[in-house]
Amino acid sequence: MDLELQYQEEFWRNSRGVQLFTCKWLPLSSPKALVFLCHGYGMECSRFMRECGVRLACAKYAVYGIDYEGHGRSEGVRCYIKKFNNIVNDCYDFFKSISGMDSKPSSLISFELYILIRSSFIMIFIFISDLEEYKGKARFLYGESMGGAVSLLLHQKDPSFWDGAILIAPMCKISEKVKPHQIVINILTKVEDIIPKWKIVPTKDVINLAFKDPAKRERIRKNKLIYQDKPRLKTALEMLRTSMNLEDTLYKVTMPFFVMHGETDTVTDPEVSRALYERASSKDKTIKLYPGMWHGLTSGEPDDNIEKVFEDIITWLDKHANNNAAAYETSQTIETCDTENLTPVVSSAKTLKETQRRKFYLCGLRGSRLLHHSAT
Repeated sequence: MDLELQYQEEFWRNSRGVQLFTCKWLPLSSPKALVFLCHGYGMECSRFMRECGVRLACAKYAVYGIDYEGHGRSEGVRCYIKKFNNIVNDCYDFFKSISGMDSKPSSLISFELYILIRSSFIMIFIFISDLEEYKGKARFLYGESMGGAVSLLLHQKDPSFWDGAILIAPMCKISEKVKPHQIVINILTKVEDIIPKWKIVPTKDVINLAFKDPAKRERIRKNKLIYQDKPRLKTALEMLRTSMNLEDTLYKVTMPFFVMHGETDTVTDPEVSRALYERASSKDKTIKLYPGMWHGLTSGEPDDNIEKVFEDIITWLDKHANNNAAAYETSQTIETCDTENLTPVVSSAKTLKETQRRKFYLCGLRGSRLLHHSAT
């Protein structure tokens, strides 16, 4: 069957007066729940997380994303994180306004152009979307890499507000294999306010390390909205401090969550996800490790592997969307994929059809599988 959804972009001004880019993917019927995207370091939502938005909206979830200050299309010095809490507070304010918890009328009513394709006929119509209907919907966080840290800090900021989280290779602990010596941290801390924006932190080519499929890797590299330079000094230290602080407070995590990690990830060590699973106080928690997979579970693997990951995500969301977080039974699950069924890497010229300019998506579904439409 065919399932249609609407995509829209707009800018939102944060409490510091900075214009931040936001986007959303919505099913044309009432959504099962709301999903809020928290992207990784240097990444952005509209292109890099497009497949996530499309797939979840096709599964009847309302999906909202925001580019952090200095990231993607948002204003600010490119990939400069002055205070990590600024990211958390911006996401909190924006996500709460979408959830119908903001008293400002302008955030509750919006006029939107919907383009509906059904069969071979195109119908265009305009209607009012009242975000008041979202007040009774479950609210889920979705964080990848550094976005996992953002998600966990959003939960700490308001533990009862969120109904759960999908956490993919989250940045919530510094692996002992890469943790810098305290002397090094002290030296860098002494100069961070003198040269905070200097790009002096040595780093490997993260794109090469994170994304397994060669064709997807090159497509990501060509995305000019993604930051691909060396980290700025202040940014690197803020991320380091955030990871170390989260490591000390993992026991405070009480919301239901599903943490996923590629077992051969060399960007964030799988031990990070294991630590979160073991230390979190959540009664409902699941960890799944994917043998042979890398850091970019949803964007850098071969198509069949990405399909498996999204099937797991949607299954978990469907299970939790209609339940109150407080009513979950105790559930602690450790899962591992069948390595024999993982798809090997092959170079392919196929790419997903670009649809951003048309402002709508038509998703082909066969049973429970979303088909990839390749450009010719």
